[in-house]
Amino acid sequence: MPRLTVIIASTRPGRAGPSIGHWFVERARTYSTFEIRVVDLAELDLPLLDEAKHPRLRQYTQPHTIEWSAIVEASDAFVFVTPEYNYGYPAPLKNAIDYLHEEWKHKPVGFVSYGGVAAGTRAVQQLKQVVTALSMMPVNEAVAIPFFSQFIDDDGRVQANEAMIQAADTMLDELARVEVAMRALRSGTA
Repeated sequence: MPRLTVIIASTRPGRAGPSIGHWFVERARTYSTFEIRVVDLAELDLPLLDEAKHPRLRQYTQPHTIEWSAIVEASDAFVFVTPEYNYGYPAPLKNAIDYLHEEWKHKPVGFVSYGGVAAGTRAVQQLKQVVTALSMMPVNEAVAIPFFSQFIDDDGRVQANEAMIQAADTMLDELARVEVAMRALRSGTA
């Protein structure tokens, strides 16, 4: 069964990322298509990129890089759960992406974004440029949550509306299709 790694991008105190990520993971687990792994960048706690050699070489010296490399290498697809900060995505996500290179290659990625009126869509547009430079395949289907706080109850749980649920299901379907198609590229049989 292919592994989908859900990456929670925000690390700031009081963040909504874990609530939104938990909702998405619960939804994704209703699919039998993927084995799900969650990586919260606040818990991963990568320092600013501290490897001397270019990540293409995969000559890592830091234990945190070796651990991160193993997680990403073992993944077949990704979903980035990201807010939008000042028309962009959080710096910890850029840092986590930049630590590695080959491990991301030929893997599909979907996005669950959240924010104000723009629902994090501007952050996603920037991310698409970055991930395509790493030979990842961003799927067009996405979950975009505007004015996200209205969907989080007093217990910190997301109360999704029908549009969010349908968007998540559509994105998961597409991730599954694209993952199968890209598997041949990753194995070198294409």
